[in-house]
Amino acid sequence: MAKVITIANNKGGVGKTMQAYQLSTHLANEGNKVLVIDLDSQANLSMTLGVDVRRTLIPEWLIGDIDADDVIAPSEGKHEFYKNLDVIASSRHLANLAKLLILSEAEVRKTAGRKERLLKLRIEEISDRYDYIVIDTPPMLGDELIMALVASDRILIPTQAQDYSIDGLEELMDTFEIIKESENPKLDFNIIPSMVNARRNIEKQRMEELAQSFNVTPAVRNLVDMQESISLRKPVFMMNRKSKGKKDYKKLWDSLGLM
Repeated sequence: MAKVITIANNKGGVGKTMQAYQLSTHLANEGNKVLVIDLDSQANLSMTLGVDVRRTLIPEWLIGDIDADDVIAPSEGKHEFYKNLDVIASSRHLANLAKLLILSEAEVRKTAGRKERLLKLRIEEISDRYDYIVIDTPPMLGDELIMALVASDRILIPTQAQDYSIDGLEELMDTFEIIKESENPKLDFNIIPSMVNARRNIEKQRMEELAQSFNVTPAVRNLVDMQESISLRKPVFMMNRKSKGKKDYKKLWDSLGLM
């Protein structure tokens, strides 16, 4: 059974897709069979992994109209780790999910009971094919994020060490507690201080405050390495030994104990 990890924050611009990219490529490079499910209609992660579709079939897959094999595609790249990495790609068509769920309400109730359980049901059908499933979610508290919370073993929450970003955690954490209590008692989470400028005293202070209330990982700094990683489609583990980004992510993965 695959371990399901969701990258989530109901606020944009916090490095969410960056974390999903680094995590999925790292796991694949370590020899794991990895599936990425891109639930963000902007489809940035899909395109970074070499899968660009004009129309995603995720909504049809979720309601059971088509099989997983109709939506799973191999990632594309020149490096060996891409062979271990499959993608269920997104597109702007994913914005139609809410409408399709309403139209299919009777069928959803019959097969899953509640729409929130649809993704969990579909993942269970393919879980034995993979070691890890990594889910990227949109920056809003909608159907996609709720379904991912129900389906996951762990939630990773990238958060900037700034007041407005930290304040936005409250709604997400309230939802996390509701899902944990009602649907997914095994659900766990970590907060990842992301895009951090460690020289700013205010950010150091905010990270210390976060650590008092939440399970916080080592921070990932706001570095040129990070922008280059996405634009060049080059994960930080492929950067040279002097790369600060590579060091940050090594500490992060070690702290999560995923391997």
